[in-house]
Amino acid sequence: MPNTATLDASFDDLEIIQPSYFQEHGYPHDTWRRLRAEAPVARWDRFDLPFWAITKHADITAIGKRPDLFLSAPQLVMARTRTRKFDPPPTLIEMDPPDHGPFRQIVSRRFTPRALRRIHGDIDRIARRIVEDLLNDPTPEVDFVARISAPLPIAVIAWLLGVPESDWKLLFDWTNRIIGANDPDYRDPGTSSSQSAENALREIYQYFGELAEAKQKNPSDDLISLFNQAEVNGRRLAPMEVLSYCQVILVAGNETTRNATSGGMLNLIQHPDALRRIQADPALLQPAIEEILRFNSPIIHFGRTATQDTEIRGQKIRKGEHLALFYPSANRDEEVFDRPDDFVIDRTPNRHLAFGIGEHFCAGAHVARLEMEMAFKYLIPRIEAVELVSEPRRLRSNLVGGIKELPVRFCFTSGV
Repeated sequence: MPNTATLDASFDDLEIIQPSYFQEHGYPHDTWRRLRAEAPVARWDRFDLPFWAITKHADITAIGKRPDLFLSAPQLVMARTRTRKFDPPPTLIEMDPPDHGPFRQIVSRRFTPRALRRIHGDIDRIARRIVEDLLNDPTPEVDFVARISAPLPIAVIAWLLGVPESDWKLLFDWTNRIIGANDPDYRDPGTSSSQSAENALREIYQYFGELAEAKQKNPSDDLISLFNQAEVNGRRLAPMEVLSYCQVILVAGNETTRNATSGGMLNLIQHPDALRRIQADPALLQPAIEEILRFNSPIIHFGRTATQDTEIRGQKIRKGEHLALFYPSANRDEEVFDRPDDFVIDRTPNRHLAFGIGEHFCAGAHVARLEMEMAFKYLIPRIEAVELVSEPRRLRSNLVGGIKELPVRFCFTSGV
């Protein structure tokens, strides 16, 4: 296998990191396929910030399991480094050892399968209400993102945090403006992308600061009350650390599920045989959800920074150099997945990396799976026919492979 670090001229017109490319074309699977075959550890100097592009499943797995050697904090996303006027403490996904473990334990205990069984009925109730609102709507053409895949995770996350239902739409706006800061549809008018994201971040901290203060006086069984009372290494979390938790739960807890659910609906429209198989055998839903996660891989990349000189596949990575881990590429790796470009709802095993790997494996993965299961469990049996009205509109981002709009036409069977 060729293993050149410097890409030849045939790669000059190819893109793997530009937000505008993802918006216009979706994922560059042909390019990632070439990189896996010809340069799986490739120096990419055609962006504002040079980095090593890591595209193989085995390499991303190995890097994810060495948080001592590859840090998250210095450069989590391959973008210009900007100086913020408002600079809150790092979120959980930006922390490295030794801080990450103790901070992660605070929330991970609430997101285990055993803990989720206690609130399973509440999440089921939220999902069922949202799906039934669509099922009872006589309008045949809808935006699936606006009706199902966006409101469902926002509702669940808001409920878990303890946010009043009257404020749930605020959370939707804030996450759009942060994750979609590069997208003109979500950016504050007359501002740069960084200014728009910072404005949203300030609003999040102000809102949750007031809510956390209120819950100090009247705690309840929600995450904000948990964060207020939590301790790390024998000390209570500082107020800004509580708000940092709220931020990461809100943004990270929404975007992955939202875009995996949108992508899953698109997959089922494009593969009607898969839809009919799940309708005939509901036991296929859970493996289908894993395949939806693999096939769509909502997080495009996360960055890591080498703490010392090291070597990957013969390429010398210098201390301080950045790496971009391309999860959608790993999830199409021919050495791991048979027929990687096919949508196979009963694929087993399915060792996808849609939730990451190692100590930064998504703490809310069980919640995300449960939300997707609830949405499709109530929707799929009622679909008699479904088709795209027009092409999906995608997010301008190199972090999240988002679908902003998915216009579809449904025909539902009558309820039982």
